[in-house]
Amino acid sequence: MLSLIHSQPQQPWTVAALARSVACSRSAFAARFSALTGEGPIVYLTRWRMQLAARLLAEHPHARVNEVVEQVGYHSEAAFSKAFKRAMGVAPRKYRQ
Repeated sequence: MLSLIHSQPQQPWTVAALARSVACSRSAFAARFSALTGEGPIVYLTRWRMQLAARLLAEHPHARVNEVVEQVGYHSEAAFSKAFKRAMGVAPRKYRQ
């Protein structure tokens, strides 16, 4: 369950897609996921993507932000920047500094 999110964060995951991947109904998957992690699948996915993005930004200071955006599953740099700032408190470029 978690291995899909951790190994493929760039995938356009939805609760339904994750549930299908583990041969489970959407509602049963969401309930089990929440029971195991303490948060919903999409909340967990977003948090994981932001942690991964922060690590990529720190470890690869010369990588362009849009390269990080693609690696963590966002299609828009603007959407990623907004989500990153909400999660980390600063914009991606500022975080890197």
